[in-house]
Amino acid sequence: MKDQRIALITGSNRGIGFETAKQLGEEGITVILTARQLDVAQRAARDLIGQGIDAYGIQLDVTNEDERKAAALYIAEKFGRLDILINNAGVAPKESLFVSKTLETSKEEFAHIYETNFFSVVYLTRELLPLIKKSTAGRIVNLSSILGSLTIHSQPESPIAGFRVLSYNSAKAALNMFTIQLADELAPLGIKVNSAHPGWVQTELGGNDQAPMSITDGAKTSVGLALLGEDGPTGKMIHMGEEMPW
Repeated sequence: MKDQRIALITGSNRGIGFETAKQLGEEGITVILTARQLDVAQRAARDLIGQGIDAYGIQLDVTNEDERKAAALYIAEKFGRLDILINNAGVAPKESLFVSKTLETSKEEFAHIYETNFFSVVYLTRELLPLIKKSTAGRIVNLSSILGSLTIHSQPESPIAGFRVLSYNSAKAALNMFTIQLADELAPLGIKVNSAHPGWVQTELGGNDQAPMSITDGAKTSVGLALLGEDGPTGKMIHMGEEMPW
């Protein structure tokens, strides 16, 4: 296990998270899959084990402090370090991601979105950072979105003008700020931190019928950022190898 890279992917029992774990596993990386229920995470891990991938499943509700601490303890005791953290878990507004809404946003919706899509990412990363610092090439990938881009939203004829959901978009913008600041803080240690825009992917969140990208392609950006070499970028938002504007 000394030379084997270890990756934790949150929200990885299905969709982009599961495919990300699969693609990383195919690269010879040991993957830890997570879900809110232990049996669900372990079932997903068994699917990958059946494909010859070194996989483990653990329970992790990213909004639960005790479970964040338990995940860190599990990794510390079993592997001693963490090389790759992919903050993939996320939620969409309970109503719709495709209906613009600003002042009508309720405090309950803000709390629902921010707790999972922003605060839990900060808290889990902080919990796992001591383990990432033990890696010789730590990589942190935050699943963001083009919908968090202030530059693109502010364009006169913005291609995402029809998707102005304040709770979701602002949480992704906040996540991008976290990426920028954390990348700068960890740069002296050689740890790279980037935001990934997976694209509009055929998932439950993205809309299976409308989205143009397959789940296989949707995972490629996260995988690419997880496998960055020493000369790779840090503190950027990337989609399929291309930098996107904040």
